[in-house]
Amino acid sequence: MPQATGKISYAMPTFFLGGNLIHFAAFKQHIGVYPSGSELGALKDEVARYRTSKGTLQFPLSEPIPYELIGRVALARAAERTEKKKK
Repeated sequence: MPQATGKISYAMPTFFLGGNLIHFAAFKQHIGVYPSGSELGALKDEVARYRTSKGTLQFPLSEPIPYELIGRVALARAAERTEKKKK
């Protein structure tokens, strides 16, 4: 996602592309990924085991972090932002 920029939003590192795309935060037991209220459409099944509430994914530190999945979530958010911009 080379067109996205980084910033701090809600006191978290955030990728921004015409709006907040995805936020990240580290906690004692997990890494939190916040795809800015996205419903995640086609990725719902893949993220179901991690999702703890709307717009929140928690990846336990006791398991390998699924970087490829996080990348797909970020790309899905970028596609949502691009579609929203066109409307």
